[in-house]
Formats: sequence, structure tokens, C-alpha cells
Amino acid sequence: MSDQIKTTAEAIEAAALPEAYAVRIDSETGERVAPKPLPAGITQKSLEEKSPAEWAYERIVLYIKDFEEQLDSEHEVAMGFTGGDVGTLKIQGMGYFAPDILTFYGEDPNGSKVQLVQHVSQLSVMLVAATKENKQEEPNRIGFQLAKDLEEATIG
Repeated sequence: MSDQIKTTAEAIEAAALPEAYAVRIDSETGERVAPKPLPAGITQKSLEEKSPAEWAYERIVLYIKDFEEQLDSEHEVAMGFTGGDVGTLKIQGMGYFAPDILTFYGEDPNGSKVQLVQHVSQLSVMLVAATKENKQEEPNRIGFQLAKDLEEATIG
């Protein structure tokens, strides 16, 4: 039990803020990776003010960014699919349509344009490292671009 006393305003604010927790061990160092603070843009609106699509979008952006931070310069983030021989989608963009639809934009391994539209109740995203196509270019870091929008609160 905590001896800390909170004002009513502090208790209401704490109840409205999103929570996140994860434990991960760095495969190279064996060290525990500390969780990162949530971007300011995510905490500006209470959970009650967000649609399920907006809230799912924000969380997936953070997961993509975190995944990309672990990649070397020869790989980019992609999504893997289960069920059948559907392959992967190299993520080039992401969005949502409130209250309940998420969409992912990208290319399949053959370079064909792909767009996945998914209801939040069916959401299952497997992030995979895909070899980048052009060896001269820097890898596309879509998670960093999307997370910048969250920091600047330019969505929603």
C-alpha cells in the first residue's frame, strides 16, 4: 500500500493517461531494455476522447519505431501475414479511419502496391525485418516519421 496522497485532480489525471509496460532483453548485450516514455502527443487526449482506431494506431506506431531502432542499415520494417501463402507487406505508411479501421500502405516482395484495411477487433500485426531493395539508399524508417507526428500531435 502506498503512503502517497493524491489530490482528486491528480487521481483523475492518472486514470485518464495511457499505460504501457514491456520487458525485453537486448539479444547482443543481455541487458534489460528500459521502457521509453510515451510521446507528449499521445497523452494530450484522454483515452475516452480517442476512438479505438486512433488509440490502436498510436500504439502500433510506437511498436514500429521501437522495432526499427533494433534494425541494422540493411533492413526495413515489414508486416508478416499468417494463414496461407500471403507473404509480407513492406510498410510505407499507416493510417486510421475512426472509429474502428486501421490501414497499412506498402509493397509486397514483388514490388506491387499493397494496402491492408483492418478492423481494430481483428488486429494482429507481426513486424518482420525485410532486406531493403536499394543498397545505396538509407533504409526507410516509417516508424520514426509516424512517431514524429505523435510528438508534434499532428494527428486526430
